[in-house]
Amino acid sequence: MVAENARTGRRTGGRMPKPFRRIVTANDANGRSEVQLDEPATKEFATVLTEMWVTTAGPHNHTDRVDHATKSRSLEPPAGGSVFRFIRLPPASAFAGMTGEQRELRMAEVFAAMNAAHTRRDVSKSPGMHQTSTTDYIVLLSGKVRLVLDKEERDLEPFDVVIQRGTNHAWINTGEEDALLMGVLLDDGSARLDEGGP
Repeated sequence: MVAENARTGRRTGGRMPKPFRRIVTANDANGRSEVQLDEPATKEFATVLTEMWVTTAGPHNHTDRVDHATKSRSLEPPAGGSVFRFIRLPPASAFAGMTGEQRELRMAEVFAAMNAAHTRRDVSKSPGMHQTSTTDYIVLLSGKVRLVLDKEERDLEPFDVVIQRGTNHAWINTGEEDALLMGVLLDDGSARLDEGGP
């Protein structure tokens, strides 16, 4: 089976990527631990993001039977909450035949599909540049990825960690295969502060 790349619309690889299995635990009515879910994650955005779990502000209910990953609505987590996800990045070579204008249009479509068009504040350095009101913990699991910032860049190797602190950035896959990252994004509260919230 051949997978279609979300950003370019081109077909990549020979097989669909392996689904991400989630084992989600919960407490029963008597406070005893058990498995709530043991199945592949199915909530995706633009086939680039696969959502594992989402939390909202306030106390967490550890006895409900809700798949909280399905509550994800955007690249960004809910106000006061978090999102845990996997990110698949196609190689930059997938864009080689596109003009700058075509790359910009495609990235605009991808961010719109993630309900995150507003995060593309300054794309002068790269069409993938975006800035979220979050603190992110990112781990490169496989592949070769370049972190692009306004003033500099860093090449990552598997198991390198990036603590992304609300800065304008982009991820570029410099390898020949899809790269896989794991990310936890925490709402930093700045959007609510700007709106006069706590």
